[in-house]
Amino acid sequence: MSEIKETDFVFSTDFLQINDKRFHDCCLHLICLDGEGSFVFNDRCYHIRRNDAVILVLPDKVCNPAPHPELRVEFFVAPYRFLNSQLPSNNFGIGGGISLYDNPVIPLIETDALCFVEDIHRLRDRMKENAHPFYRELMGSLCQTMIYDLFCFHSKYHGTLDATDRRSFVVKELLQLLQTGISRTQREVSYYAERLNVSPKYLSDTVRRTTGSSVTSFIDRYTVPMLKGFLEDERLSLTQISEMMNFTSLSYFSRYVSKHLGMTPSQYRMSLQPGNG
Repeated sequence: MSEIKETDFVFSTDFLQINDKRFHDCCLHLICLDGEGSFVFNDRCYHIRRNDAVILVLPDKVCNPAPHPELRVEFFVAPYRFLNSQLPSNNFGIGGGISLYDNPVIPLIETDALCFVEDIHRLRDRMKENAHPFYRELMGSLCQTMIYDLFCFHSKYHGTLDATDRRSFVVKELLQLLQTGISRTQREVSYYAERLNVSPKYLSDTVRRTTGSSVTSFIDRYTVPMLKGFLEDERLSLTQISEMMNFTSLSYFSRYVSKHLGMTPSQYRMSLQPGNG
């Protein structure tokens, strides 16, 4: 199958498709209608049951979808870039997105689950009308409705975000920078501060006050999956990986791996061998 384009949308009821390679630059919105299932996201296992919503931003980090026989789901997939252009200009999206990265599952009450199903069905029913002269605007408005509903559901469980427009803008710009994969070679707070035209102290204070986490923790969130991917590629030597990731020395690279993976690069590679898991 071909990759998803900016205005391509997908509706599916096949839970095993949630880590389809076509969706690597997309956002997936799923509702569990009945039964139970599980999946792994960012190396953590999540269990879902009836009325759970699942929001997966960039679902290429998903693996091991495991449906129970009675599991029934529906999900809608849209390109991340398209959805990002439709995001309302308020502060909640920043905190919501960060929280969903930590835990993509939102347990819904019955009425909220029905509302979410209706949002998905409206998108499903209209996504076929790609000859509509205002197709992008039509789908954008329906996506906005779903996003506002998700903000509402999410705020019931996690609260709303108290942040000024300026602080929210800085955090959003930081996350967009990180989503480009730049942390493969750039992991210093000062680099991101310079890119955002703020001081390192302002960036650190703003991110901490807005999200409760440090700039470095966000950098690591995007760096570690890349690091693991390189280590899992046996064609690459440790020296090559260290150079590709712009570490100043092999020993510094080894310390970084040990800190974030709990073992040296060689030990991590050894753990991937059959019988060593």
